Amino acid sequence: MTIPTKPYSEACEQNREPILAVLREVFTEPGLILEIGAGTGQHAVHFARQLPHLIWQPTDVAAHLLGIHLWITEANLPNLRSPLELDVCHNPWPVAHAVGVFSANTTHIMAWPMVECLFRGAGQLLESGGGGVFCLYGPFNYNGHYTSASNAGFDSWLRMRDPDSGIRDFADLDQLASANGLRLLHDYAMPVNNRILVWTQG
Repeated sequence: MTIPTKPYSEACEQNREPILAVLREVFTEPGLILEIGAGTGQHAVHFARQLPHLIWQPTDVAAHLLGIHLWITEANLPNLRSPLELDVCHNPWPVAHAVGVFSANTTHIMAWPMVECLFRGAGQLLESGGGGVFCLYGPFNYNGHYTSASNAGFDSWLRMRDPDSGIRDFADLDQLASANGLRLLHDYAMPVNNRILVWTQG
């Protein structure tokens, strides 16, 4: 029998500390954080370990759950929950209340209708939780323009692989946020031409 090995992302190792610095600023209240698109599970382990006042709930599509589970089992952290399956367009979501939502590198690999579902679900989740913040990490365009040549090349690669994917424009995402009861709180510059967008409920 083949023993499964933990998935690994070098990008997760490189960006986790800059992301953590922002999360320390915006996830100040104790409570549950829903991570959407947890990927390998590396972020979930690192952030749960460094932010013990939070309960970290990773989610992803079914294909990624085993890998996430391997990371979580090894870490054995009291504030890190087992991963849950989440399709952003399937209601109800498996978590009904949260003080925060975190998602990294998701909107550019989703089709636009899924991005709409992501914001709708995040808005509803935070409203039912009595407030909180939605943190979205990744590359974004501004005023229809790429912020770097590398992002332009990345976008071309994404669209060749899947025409429904691609780097999203900040204005379009902020409009979705506003339509779902979220207002922009911060727009943080991050390394390697990425950003963290932070919206709050209300």
